[in-house]
This record gives sequence, C-alpha cells and structure tokens, in this order.
Amino acid sequence: MANNKRFCKECGDEIYGRRDKQFCSDHCRATHNNKINSDLTGYIRRVNYTIRKNRNILCALNPAGKARVHKMKLVDSGLNFDYYTNVYKTRSGKTYYFCYDQGYLELEDEYFALVVKGNYVG
Repeated sequence: MANNKRFCKECGDEIYGRRDKQFCSDHCRATHNNKINSDLTGYIRRVNYTIRKNRNILCALNPAGKARVHKMKLVDSGLNFDYYTNVYKTRSGKTYYFCYDQGYLELEDEYFALVVKGNYVG
C-alpha cells in the first residue's frame, strides 16, 4: 500500500480527513492566508487610515455642512490631498474630491469650498 500521508502547509503536522484538505486546522489555514496577504492588508489598512483621517479633518472644519477654508488650514490640519474615495465633476467643469461624504472643491486664491455630498452634490 502506498504512503498517502499528507502534511499541513503551515505547521507540517499530518493531516487527517478529506483528500483535498491542505491544513490541519482552521487556525493553520487562517495563519497561512494572513501571511500571504499581510503586505496587501497592511497597504490597504494605511490607505483606509489616511482616507478616514482626511474625512475627520473635513468634518471638523465643516461643522455646518458648507464652509470656505484656506489651503494652509487644510495642510496644517494634516489633510493629504492624494487620498480620496471619489471625484465628482460638474457640467460646468468643477471637480469635487470626496472622502466618503465629505468633499472639497478648489477655488481661487488658494481657498477651498468644503461640502457634504448629501447636502450639496448629487
């Protein structure tokens, strides 16, 4: 009879059960997949943190739902202009950048209009 022993991809223990089973336990399966995805997961976590931080800054500077703020106030607050969730272009060519529901539009003289998507832009 041939030796049909199979071993866990994560810990190396012998596997019992189904023929196509690759791990000895749910713990080993999760650990293995977490190792494989850790670089991507870390990157996604950092991007999401930055977008949430941007949204919190916009919320703090726009308590009434519509405000006008100088660019330096946004920069000093830590807003990262490279991270946003979506862009909305109006028919007139204006471009709004949103971090979820909180957005901004660049105006003249380094000022920005802060808006809330539900209240102002469709």
